[in-house]
Order: sequence, then C-alpha cells, then structure tokens
Amino acid sequence: MKTVKDYNFSGQKALVRVDFNVPLDAGYNVTDDTRMRAALPTINKILNDGGAVILMSHLGRPKDGPAEKYSLKHVLAHLSKLLNKPVAFAADCIGDVAKNAANALKSGEVLLLENLRFHKEEEKGDVNFAKQLSELGTFYVNDAFGTAHRAHASTAIIAQFFPNNKCFGYVMSGELESVNKVLTSAEKPFTAIMGGAKVSDKILILQQLINKADNIIIGGGMAFTFVKAQGGNIGKSLVEEDKLDTALAILKDAKAKGVNIYIPVDAVIADNFANDANKQTVDIKAIPDGWMGLDIGPETEKTYADVIANSKTILWNGPMGVFEMSSFEHGTKSVAEAIVAATKKGAYSLIGGGDSVAAVNKYNFANEVSYVSTGGGALLEYIESGSLPGVEAVEK
Repeated sequence: MKTVKDYNFSGQKALVRVDFNVPLDAGYNVTDDTRMRAALPTINKILNDGGAVILMSHLGRPKDGPAEKYSLKHVLAHLSKLLNKPVAFAADCIGDVAKNAANALKSGEVLLLENLRFHKEEEKGDVNFAKQLSELGTFYVNDAFGTAHRAHASTAIIAQFFPNNKCFGYVMSGELESVNKVLTSAEKPFTAIMGGAKVSDKILILQQLINKADNIIIGGGMAFTFVKAQGGNIGKSLVEEDKLDTALAILKDAKAKGVNIYIPVDAVIADNFANDANKQTVDIKAIPDGWMGLDIGPETEKTYADVIANSKTILWNGPMGVFEMSSFEHGTKSVAEAIVAATKKGAYSLIGGGDSVAAVNKYNFANEVSYVSTGGGALLEYIESGSLPGVEAVEK
C-alpha cells in the first residue's frame, strides 16, 4: 500500500481528496471537526516536504448545482485555524477560477476548491470532469475513506490520470490497516457487535462475519426481527416481516459453522417512542401489545459484557437501542464500557458506523478504543465485498 510517507512532495502540487463533509449549524459554523482534524497529518506531511496542497471535497447533498448552505467556503476559517495558516479558496472546482488559483499556488500553500457535488458529473463518475480536476495538480492523494465506496469522479476515476503519482493519505491507510487487521488477521476470539434498526442493512455483513467471527452479538431494532422469527411476541417493536426467513437462515448458517449468535433475552420497553414514555423491563419474547422495545435489558447487558470481556478482537457497528434518548441509552453505554475495558486488557477494538462513533464520542471513549473509523458506509461495504472503488483506483 503506497502512502504519503513513501514520497517526497517537494515541488509537487498534491491534489488531495479529503472528506470535509462536516456538520454546520444555522450560522454555518462547523459543529464537529473530527474529519477535518483527521486530514491534518496528510496535509502537513506534504507541506513539510515543500509541496503545495489543493484540497477537494464534497459537503452535503446539493440537488441542483450550487447552494449557499453547501458551500465549502464555510469551513475555510476553521481550516485556516487548524492549519495555523491562511487557506486560499477557489469558488469552483474546475474551469478558469480553479485553474488560476491552482497556478498561483506556491510551495507551502493550501487551496480549497468549492464543493465537488455542485457539478452533477462528480457523482456520475464522469471521465471528462475527472480529467479537468486532474489538470490542477501533479500528484493525486486519496485520503477520503468516507467516500471510498462511491465510484465518483474524484474518488475512483481521477486516479487514472496519475499513473505513477498517486497514493493514499494517512486516514485511508489507517482505515484500511485497521479493518484488514480485523478481517484477515484477527486474534481470537473475535466478537462482532451488530446493532442498528434493520436486518436488511446488515445481511451481507452478517453473512461475511459468520465466516470470520467466533461470536456475533445482535442489538438494536434488528434484534426484534430475530426474536419474532423464533416465535416471540414483540408488541409494536420495529420488525421487518419480509426478513423473518432471512433471520432464521442466518441463525442456521451460524450454527452450522460453530459461530455463537447472541440475541437479547430481555428488553427495556416503552408505551411510546419518547424519552418520557412509561417503561418497564421484560422478557424480550413476551412484549405486551402496544409496547415497543427501545433498549436491551440488564440480563442481556451482563451476557454481552462477559462475551466482550473474553474477546481479543472486537468490531462494533450499531447501537443497542435508542441511545439518543437518555431513558434508553443504558444498553449502548454498557457495551461501550465493556469494549473500553476489554481494550485496556489488550483486545483490539474497531468502532465503525455513524451511530457507534456518535456513541463513543458521547461517552468520551474515542481515545480508549483501538480505532474509530471515519467512514460508516465505506467500512461496511469493505467488510461486505473486500474492496472499494476508491481503493482499487489507487492500487491499480
């Protein structure tokens, strides 16, 4: 895997695909700069070598061309502060505006291009658009793991115009190393924790993990599809009726391969989807009509904590309940605490997926696990398929 550490960027204009798709408040202030800070080591390596940096990214999902709320100019001041130097801005990512700004760039300087998705050609993977982007720099660096699963112009098409001058940044290489460690050289026992709302979102991942993991822990809304498939009463809990047979097939496949699948035995249920709803803890197979499961219960927490404590490799994707509500966060927090404790004892823990990352950040555990992935969708797709368009393009 070729990364920025394998090259000297002196005299180069590095075109770096970053993931600055960050949340902004009503006043266009950055409210979470995690992704921006993650890109700093790559940017600084190039600058310290004596190179110049041209940053390209998307922000949000603009539907019809340029839109004020999706302009990357809103992150400019924050980026300048993080880099401790002024950052130039080009009001477009192609055309004369971008070309002139790139041509004027000197060694040690940074230029941020306007939102790539202001051009529909970006998401279409248009070759001509990719070629126009490529003409701005002399070296291509992909450091946007969060979009590596998309075959977009700036992530998968542009690399062909840099046959000998392309590599991964530190974010990309770190992400790939961490997921490969879990998927190809996991120390046993390997426990995968899968939460979230739907079985349908996780079918392919579960099928892959059955071939790799020793234990699979199920939580979140998807658990109720497994419970109902086995004959349990789940009240008005979330369920995918068309995935009951799929759930049973997953359980059968796991059993045949000697993989332990853990499904909650109790649940914290509520009579309404609200933080102040009436709640009680019941057997998960006996949820009364009119009630819904919103978190795992204490018996399940204990079982899951024991499994995690005895694990050497842990992959966590998806919360155990509606952790955004304080009344139903206990299960997710207990799993996070168990992962932190196992990590302290020497286990390798990879946290991936937006909600799981939000949970570890909420409880200030990000520095107490082994690796927190910046790309939920990309991580899951990599687990499913073993590769990504943005990765293949650089490795060609």
